[in-house]
Amino acid sequence: MSARRRETLRNLAFLSPWLLGTGLFFLYPLASTAYFSFTHYNGFGTATWDGLDNWRFVFADYPFFWPALRNTLWLVVVMVTLRVVAGLAIGMLVIRIKRGAGLLRTLFYAPFLAPPVAGTLAFVFLLNPGTGPVNTILGRLGLGEPGWFNDPAWSKPALTLLALWGVGDLMVIFMAALLDVPKEQYEAAELDGAGSVSRFRFVTLPHLRPILGFAVITGVIATMQYYTQPLIAGQVASGQIGGSGQQVEPGYPAKSTLTLPQLVYNLGFQRFDIGAACVIALVLFALSMAFAAALMRRDSVFLGGDG
Repeated sequence: MSARRRETLRNLAFLSPWLLGTGLFFLYPLASTAYFSFTHYNGFGTATWDGLDNWRFVFADYPFFWPALRNTLWLVVVMVTLRVVAGLAIGMLVIRIKRGAGLLRTLFYAPFLAPPVAGTLAFVFLLNPGTGPVNTILGRLGLGEPGWFNDPAWSKPALTLLALWGVGDLMVIFMAALLDVPKEQYEAAELDGAGSVSRFRFVTLPHLRPILGFAVITGVIATMQYYTQPLIAGQVASGQIGGSGQQVEPGYPAKSTLTLPQLVYNLGFQRFDIGAACVIALVLFALSMAFAAALMRRDSVFLGGDG
């Protein structure tokens, strides 16, 4: 056996755990999802080939797909952007505070540890349009009282507020990155007459580019999987809590909290239409890959490359 062949076999042996894991937990499920998207399959019997019927049904006849797609893209653009900005702003604030910084870190990070269901229930109670303390305070101040989770125009902003409440994970990441910026560069920029805005733009941001890219990409992927919070918020606000074996249409109010992962679960595990659920899963996968590829380009806005 030649030395080159021995080296190739040795490399494959070292790569075998990764190759096995990728094949079993990524490539095989992806190929199965693609196959079942062209079949009629209820999860129990034998799958029968249906061609493009599932794709035509999802894109042309299924009334929930396009509202869910619009909601998901809205959350990706608005929620991810605001979470990144808020996490960076809070991180910069905490590292500049000399006294009580530990307490502030705890206060800002603790909401991130709250279970999603408990946090959502608390927000539905706080933002209840009739009896919630938030609207009570707004009413006493003479301000408008939004419908929040009961109003299609305010349901997604309410979900965004819930996401901003749990921004402690990004705060910690940005704090670590900000503390790693060399102080000498700030001092040199200040000696050159750079103001606070210029120091942030030309010193802080260049050091944060990899962290910003990481925060945005992971945020997009997490938002593409956004399921628990909008589902719980819609069901509790509507008063329709589904019990065992009971089907409750997601998306209250008026499909405004409907997301693509909810459709995957509703179609695949409640209506047993595995083929249509696989179509939506593939759409989610394609969107996630497209966003990740765009954000990882050198000329990406978020990464701040040179083009």
